[in-house]
Amino acid sequence: MDSKIKTLQDKIALAHTGGGEHRIKRQHEKKKLTARERVAYLLDEGSFEETGILVTHRTTDFGMEKEIYYGDGVITGYGTISGRLVYIFAQDFTVFGGALSETHAEKICKIMDLAMKTGAPLIGLNDSGGARIQEGVRSLGGYADIFYRNVQASGVIPQISAIMGPCAGGAVYSPAMTDFTLMVENTSYMFVTGPNVVKTVTNEEVSSEELGGASTHSTKSGVAHITSSNDVQCLEDIKSLLSYLPQNNKETPPKKEVVLTDEIRDALTDIVPDNPNKPYDMHEVITGIIDEDSFYEIHKEYAENIIVGFARIAGRSVGIIANQPMFLAGVLDVNSSKKAARFTRFCDSFNIPLLVLVDVPGFLPGTDQEWNGIIVHGAKLLYALSEATVPRVTVITRKAYGGAYDVMNSKHIGADLNFAWPSAEIAVMGAKGASEIIFKKEIKNATDPLATLAEKEAEYADKFANPYRAAQRGFIDEVILPENTRKKLIKAFSMLENKEVHTPQKKHGNIPL
Repeated sequence: MDSKIKTLQDKIALAHTGGGEHRIKRQHEKKKLTARERVAYLLDEGSFEETGILVTHRTTDFGMEKEIYYGDGVITGYGTISGRLVYIFAQDFTVFGGALSETHAEKICKIMDLAMKTGAPLIGLNDSGGARIQEGVRSLGGYADIFYRNVQASGVIPQISAIMGPCAGGAVYSPAMTDFTLMVENTSYMFVTGPNVVKTVTNEEVSSEELGGASTHSTKSGVAHITSSNDVQCLEDIKSLLSYLPQNNKETPPKKEVVLTDEIRDALTDIVPDNPNKPYDMHEVITGIIDEDSFYEIHKEYAENIIVGFARIAGRSVGIIANQPMFLAGVLDVNSSKKAARFTRFCDSFNIPLLVLVDVPGFLPGTDQEWNGIIVHGAKLLYALSEATVPRVTVITRKAYGGAYDVMNSKHIGADLNFAWPSAEIAVMGAKGASEIIFKKEIKNATDPLATLAEKEAEYADKFANPYRAAQRGFIDEVILPENTRKKLIKAFSMLENKEVHTPQKKHGNIPL
C-alpha cells in the first residue's frame, strides 16, 4: 500500500509543477502569477478542492504522446470566497501555452455543470494561446461545448471572466457571453484575429496591445468591464465584485449590517449649479446617497456620459445607472445606451434593485449616431428597463428632456417610485429650442427678435422647466429636497423589498439587438 500511496503522491506533485520550473519562471518574468498561484490567492485559504488533477490529453498525432502533463493545462475545482461557494477554472499557460484541448474543455464543462446544479458563481481565469491545433476539430468542439453552457448558465448563476494573458480566436467568445470581463493591463489581450492576420488581410500594422489590450477594450470596444493593474489587483477586483452579487437567480444579494445615523446629507444641496448649462460630477450625487465607500463602478472608462455600478444603501446591494453631465452633457448615445442596457439586464437577472439618477438633455444628434443605429441601441435601454421586474427607483436631479425622459426609467415604463429635486426640468426640450419653435412667427416679426426670444424663453422655462407639471400628473411621486434623498431611498427600497411582478407567459422577448 505504501508504494501505491507514493505513486499517487508523485503524480500529484508532478501535476503541481505544471509545465516545469523553467516555464513557471518565464511566467513570473512576465509579471504574471501561475494558474495555481492565482487560484490560491483568490479563494479562502485551504478551501480549494481540485477536480481532474490527473486528466491527460488523448492525442497521438504530431508526437503529442511524448508530451503528457497531468491536468492538461487547466486547473478546475471549487472553493469559497468570503465563505461563499464558487467554482473556478484557471488555464495554465506553462502547459502548451494554456491551449484548449478536448480533455481540457471537458474539465471546464464538468465544473460548469456542477456550478449550475448547485447554483453558485463560475469564475474563469483565462490565459491561453487558443485552440490546441494538434487536435483539430476536437478542440473546436470543446470550445462550442463551453459556449453552449455559457448560454445555459446566463441569468442563472453569475459568470465572471478574468483575462490574465492571451485570449484569441474562438477563445474570446466564452468571456463575451459571461456577465463581466476583467482584463489586466499590459499582460492580457483579446482579439478574434491577431496582428499578423490583420496585416495580411487589411495591410494594417498594429500591435497586440493596440489591437486588443486592456486599454483598447476598456475605452473603445467596451468588451472589458474592469481593468486591473496586475494579477493580484484583478483577483481582488473579482472578490469585490462578488460581494455585491447573489449566488444565483433564486437568491437575493447578501446584505451588510450597517448602523444608520442621521441620513440627512446637506452636501447634496449645493451640487447642481444654478446655471442649467453648467456641468457637475454625478459621482458627487452618488457619494451623497450611498453607504460610505460602497460604490464599485463598472465600465468606468467606456461611454463616460453614463455611469453604472454597484453600491449599498443601508446595507442593501443596488445597481446604479446615472447620466454624467461632465461628459457630453450626459446625453444618451449608442455606446452609453448599450452600456446601461446590459447592466440593467444583469441586475434584473440577479434580483439587484435599480436606482436611476437622471440628468439627460436627450439623445445625441448627428449622422454618426443615426448611421450607427442610435434608434435600435437606444431601444435596447428602453427595452431593458421596461422588462426589468426588480425594484426600480428614479431620481431626476436636473434635466429630463424628450424621449430620453421616457427611457431613463420613467413612471410610464414601469418605475416603482419617481422622485425629482426642485432643480428638475421635465420637458420635451430646453426652453430656448422650444421657444424658437412655438413662437417662431412672433419672434420673426418682432422689432427686437433677440429680446422677444429671451422673453418667451423665460416664459416657457417658468411654465415647464420644473418638476411640478409632471408631479401634478402623477408622473413624479414626490418632489424632494436633495438632502433628504438618501433617507427617501432607504425607505423606498425597504418598502419594495418584497415586490412581485407577474409577466405575460412567453418563451422570451425579442430585444432589439
